[in-house]
Amino acid sequence: MALSRLSLRSTTFLKPSSLRRHVTTDTTPITIETAAPFTSHQCDPPSRSVETSSAEILSFFRDMARMRRMEIAADSLYKSKLIRGFCHLYDGQEALAVGMEAGITKKDAIITSYRDHCTFLGRGGELVDAFSELMGRMRGCSNGKGGSMHFYKKDACFYGGHGIVGAQIPLGCGLAFAQKYSKEENVSFVLYGDGAANQGQLFEALNIAALWDLPAILVCENNHYGMGTATWRSAKSPAYFKRGDYVPGLKVDGMDVLAVKQACKFAKEHALKNGPIILEMDTYRYHGHSMSDPGSTYRTRDEVSGVRQVRDPIERVRKLLLSHDIATEKELKDMEKEVRKEVDDAVAQAKESPVPEASELFTNMYVKDCGVESFGADRKELKVTLA
Repeated sequence: MALSRLSLRSTTFLKPSSLRRHVTTDTTPITIETAAPFTSHQCDPPSRSVETSSAEILSFFRDMARMRRMEIAADSLYKSKLIRGFCHLYDGQEALAVGMEAGITKKDAIITSYRDHCTFLGRGGELVDAFSELMGRMRGCSNGKGGSMHFYKKDACFYGGHGIVGAQIPLGCGLAFAQKYSKEENVSFVLYGDGAANQGQLFEALNIAALWDLPAILVCENNHYGMGTATWRSAKSPAYFKRGDYVPGLKVDGMDVLAVKQACKFAKEHALKNGPIILEMDTYRYHGHSMSDPGSTYRTRDEVSGVRQVRDPIERVRKLLLSHDIATEKELKDMEKEVRKEVDDAVAQAKESPVPEASELFTNMYVKDCGVESFGADRKELKVTLA
């Protein structure tokens, strides 16, 4: 974000640092210009001037630091074999989860792929519930039965966490259909990666969403690598925001939390009036595709460190906070220490949660109260009665 272009609605917003010894919670509106312009397709782009406040920017820093620390802890737990199976980390892409929440409400639906930990946290999920699910414990958000790829929080309209690449896209358009059918003034954000952007089901779902003017916002989280395949090798046209042809699109700097906020707010207003729109979020992941991928065979370490130095979403916000005297370096470091302790405490609590009983293998398979009985392999031992 352009740090030099900040206008104030209040002349009392910036105060000498000698007069302020605590982190400000000032909600006075301020305006900041995004780091890069939006690029649009078949629509007028939103303004680059984003209204925010010092309190909101501080919350961005804390929330992204919390997500980053959670993913670092998940890396350690996986290497310690406390997390099993697949595990896809989100570090580097935190601005997407945080900026999106700033532009919408918890009544708007979100559905995503298997890189879902931070989206769950953004929807109001608890750290201990996240770590419990990662470690297969009963306190987890899916009762320890979903694991890394199947986080869920229905009370905040977060519908997963899907392990099949692209499978969530038609489901997300179905959520938008339900919203329109129920005459709700809400929208559905349907997240997918650049690796899923060439799938037929995306275009089939987009076609029906456009025909019926559904309030669906398709968000391509373009981190430039579908597993280990660069976009230039997999897509003849990597301008994913234009892929809808007859559907408007917008390309967004996905490493700028304020740009993401502005784009999501704009997209929601558009979708409620005109139907679907595509957002391409230009972002980057620091880890490999999953924990089994070192992430160094198809890109150089210099490439990764270069993105960290120039585009890291947390460091961008840190610079903004410091340059405009919203917080001091010590205050931000203290905040990061608090986040680290919060994450460590959540990991410890999650480890205390028991694993599900073996009988749980036979639950959540059929509709309740249908009178179905489930037996063991020998047909003699009754495992569970769904009655």
